[in-house]
Amino acid sequence: MDKTVARLNIEHYRKSLAAERDEAKRQTLMRLLAEEEAKLAALNNPPEKNGAALSAGLFDAPKERKA
Repeated sequence: MDKTVARLNIEHYRKSLAAERDEAKRQTLMRLLAEEEAKLAALNNPPEKNGAALSAGLFDAPKERKA
């Protein structure tokens, strides 16, 4: 369902951008469109449970303890 909502939002923002002439509103629509496209991309490509954050450099690997 989240993917469907994201797709519908993207379609709405694109149509709104095509018709909008006010630059401030266009900037807001472009930001919203970019956020929704990022959300859809994340839904389509979920991170792996193990190791994805480490390989992406988001977290440091656990340090080995000395015995």
